Amino acid sequence: MKFSAQEDVSAPIEQVFEALCDFETFERLAMRRGAELQRVDPLARAGAGMRWKVKYTTRGRRRIFDLELTEFDPPNQMLFSANFSGIDAAFTVDLLALSRNRTRLAVALEMKPLNLSARLLIQSLKLAKSSLTKKFKGRVADYAENLGERLQSTF
Repeated sequence: MKFSAQEDVSAPIEQVFEALCDFETFERLAMRRGAELQRVDPLARAGAGMRWKVKYTTRGRRRIFDLELTEFDPPNQMLFSANFSGIDAAFTVDLLALSRNRTRLAVALEMKPLNLSARLLIQSLKLAKSSLTKKFKGRVADYAENLGERLQSTF
C-alpha cells in the first residue's frame, strides 16, 4: 500500500533540506503527540545510519518500531525504513529545485505486510484508502506551507 503527495515550497532547495534535517524538532513534535523516542545511534551529524526506537499508543494498542535513515543524499533525498507489527515501511522524501527560490517536496510512504495479521491490517487500511490519502496529502500540504512561510522569514 502506498501513499504519496507533492507540494511546492517557496524556498531554496538547500534551506528546505536543512529544515528537513532538523531531527531534534521532529523528535520534540512526536513526543508532544505522545510518542516515546530514543535515538540509538552514535552519529554526531545527520546521515545514513541514524536510528530511533519509537513507542506510541494508537487505537488502544502499544506499538513499537525501529526507524532508520537508510539513504541520505543532500540536498535531494532521504529514505527512512521502519519495521513494525509485521510490516516493512519505507518513507521517502525527495526534493527537486524548480527555480532558485522554489522547491518541490515529494513524500511517499509504502507499506508491505510480512505476515497474515499484517495483511489483514493493510487490507483494512485499503478500505479507507481514499480518506487516508486525503489526510496524508493535507498534512504534507500544511507542512510545506508552514515550512515555506518559516523559511521565507529567514531570507
